[in-house]
Amino acid sequence: MGCPRVGGMRGLVTPSPGAVKPRPGATEAPCSRAGLAILRPMTTPKKTAVVTGASRGIGREVALAFIREGYDVWALARSAEALEELRKEAGEALRPLAVDVANEAAVLEACRTVLQTGAPRVLVNNAGITLSAPLTKTRTEDLNRVMAVNVTAPFIFCRELIPSMVAAGGGRVISIGSITATRGARYTSAYCASKHALLGMTRALAVEYARKGVTVNQVNPGWVETDMFSSAVGSITQATGRTQEQAREALAAMNAMGRIILPHEVAAVCLFLASEAAAGITGAAYAIDGGEPG
Repeated sequence: MGCPRVGGMRGLVTPSPGAVKPRPGATEAPCSRAGLAILRPMTTPKKTAVVTGASRGIGREVALAFIREGYDVWALARSAEALEELRKEAGEALRPLAVDVANEAAVLEACRTVLQTGAPRVLVNNAGITLSAPLTKTRTEDLNRVMAVNVTAPFIFCRELIPSMVAAGGGRVISIGSITATRGARYTSAYCASKHALLGMTRALAVEYARKGVTVNQVNPGWVETDMFSSAVGSITQATGRTQEQAREALAAMNAMGRIILPHEVAAVCLFLASEAAAGITGAAYAIDGGEPG
């Protein structure tokens, strides 16, 4: 079901029967003349969000959540086909843009395309890849690709888009990290390094733009019901001989709630950080991990 575009209109106001009439000779306010016979609808420009990695998982839920809140959303992902399927569900408020965020030139071109329609209000750096391998089997090219997607791409998006937010009066940057941004995990040295770096960038930019109207925060999920989680389950079954259900239960048992986080729960925190209620929050890292110790 498509999501309709949302426009704002100032409500029509008519004087009540018991309204006080002006004293003779008094000057009437312009808005009260002739019972507001001349009324013009006032429209508020729609806010725009940019969401990377938007074709599936967390990014997909974030894009749909912002559309439901009345945003136009630039949805970025590698697969044009997956984005077209998302557009069919989301409707005209979704602006699909196929881009490989590991390619710097492609990211720069995507930023130019976005800015042609004005400054975005929100940037959600969600695109990310993982890598699980012992240190001695992690190639330099593997590390470089993880860093390109998880760190360099968000850096470029911030560098190219934040100035337009400042010029427009403010904005929100929300990066999707991981609980490994604040702790270590075996066989994930490249991935952990990238998420630690992303959090460092988040905190630095938060300070840099704190007095320029732009907040910069990070959301650090634990295990989330996504393709990445399914891949982890598959790896466990192959390595241990456990069933998929047993593997899922083992991962869920890592947190106090004993369950896997759902993508829409992450999206809800992103909406909060983009709201006026979070205007005083910057440089924060929100763990959505079911109470996983660490």
